[in-house]
Amino acid sequence: MTKPAGLKLVERDAGGVDLAFRADVLAGLAEAQKAIPARWFYDDAGSQLFEDITQLPEYYPTRAETEILSTRAAEIAGLIGAGRAVVEFGSGSSVKTPLLLSAIVPSAYVPLDIAGDFLRASSAALSEKFPGLPVLPVEADFMRRVELPAEVADLPKLGFFPGSTIGNMIARTATDLLRTMRATLGEGALLLIGMDLVKDEETLLAAYDDAAGVTAAFNINLLERVNRELDGDIPVDAFAHEARWNDAFARIEMHLVARRDVSFAVSGQSFAMDAGTSIHTENSHKFTKRSGQMLLAAAGWEPLARWTDADKRFSLVLAESRPPRSAP
Repeated sequence: MTKPAGLKLVERDAGGVDLAFRADVLAGLAEAQKAIPARWFYDDAGSQLFEDITQLPEYYPTRAETEILSTRAAEIAGLIGAGRAVVEFGSGSSVKTPLLLSAIVPSAYVPLDIAGDFLRASSAALSEKFPGLPVLPVEADFMRRVELPAEVADLPKLGFFPGSTIGNMIARTATDLLRTMRATLGEGALLLIGMDLVKDEETLLAAYDDAAGVTAAFNINLLERVNRELDGDIPVDAFAHEARWNDAFARIEMHLVARRDVSFAVSGQSFAMDAGTSIHTENSHKFTKRSGQMLLAAAGWEPLARWTDADKRFSLVLAESRPPRSAP
């Protein structure tokens, strides 16, 4: 099979700047609590740093989810059935994907990711691993409805959203995304989604502030990306990575805290920050069984089954897209 070129759905200006990236950064930096959405971590450099994070001893989610996919593969496959087109949202390096594809005998694999070069490289590697499987990468922002390749239009679909990325969003945004996934996949589709679980604060903080400083580099890379792509002059050395547990919202927050008073420009717009204030870059919400199922139900997904790792640190949930109901 030839190396897939990938379908590009990212809107850029004449200079090659991602229009959505610029709009989100400028809007977020103008807010009282400055913020940049977590999805913009994942340029090629950020995607590689995240893969490094998944190998850290403190970062348990990848190991826990891999354990579930490995030990419960037959049970998961029995519920999903063979012949579905697997659509992975935010595929990254697709490290966990072979475990799923080997178990369920899919008809096609459609990875969606915003980091184009990283997407195409991982898709090519997966094509070599599964030579008989059509691999159809789409470079797109999956926060919006995505037109899938024509080759899978009439196939039953399984959405795959591992890693508890859903936890990066506040409830309103997460619900909107899950509804967008329903629109992308269609009625009757299945969704296999990872949800990290509430646990002790010490374990959570260590997972997002590792001793080697890889997560800090991942967070700082967001500022470096703004400087690279949006003509920014942010003094990167003036910011420090900080992870916080917010118990009221059951989430880890990542911030870039100004070490001193700073001023800078991005895309011709000027901004200033006082020492001690921050740019809020990520939420990572943690779920209970009930809160995870309620989130899915609010977006029109009916949970069918749920699995956890042996230590009950992480969960995988299989849900089905159902028609909207106006009454019990």
